[in-house]
Amino acid sequence: MTALTGEKRLLQAVVALACVVPVVTGGMGIIAGPGWLRGVDAAPADLDSHFRYMSGIFFGVGLAFCTCVPAIEAKGERFRMLGAFVVIGGLARLWSLIAVGTPSTGHLLGLGMELGVVPCLMLWQASFVRRFSASR
Repeated sequence: MTALTGEKRLLQAVVALACVVPVVTGGMGIIAGPGWLRGVDAAPADLDSHFRYMSGIFFGVGLAFCTCVPAIEAKGERFRMLGAFVVIGGLARLWSLIAVGTPSTGHLLGLGMELGVVPCLMLWQASFVRRFSASR
C-alpha cells in the first residue's frame, strides 16, 4: 500500500465518521422536532416546522457528504460546496452566539465542527487531491 492509498483510506474514514453528526442529529430533528433539545418542551407550530425543515437540510447535507467518500479524490467541487454550506451555517450560529448568548454544549460542539473540523477537512481533501493528481 502506498502512502497516498493509506492517506486516502484515512481521509475517507474521517469524513465518513464526521457524516454521522449531521445524519443522526438531522434525523433526530426530523423525527422529534425541537423537543429533543435540552430545555425545549414545546415549540410553536411555525418554529417546529422550520426546525424540522432545517433538520431535513442538515440530514441531506450529511447524506451528500457520504456520496463524496467512495471516490474522495474526484469529488473536490462537491466537497467544497457542501463544506461552504456548513461553514455558512456555522457563521450564522456564531452570529447567534454573539447576538443572543452562549448555547448549550451540543451547539458549541456543532460550532466547532462547522468552523473548525469541516474547514480542516476541506483543506485536507484539497491537498490530497493535488498530490493524488500529481502522482498520476
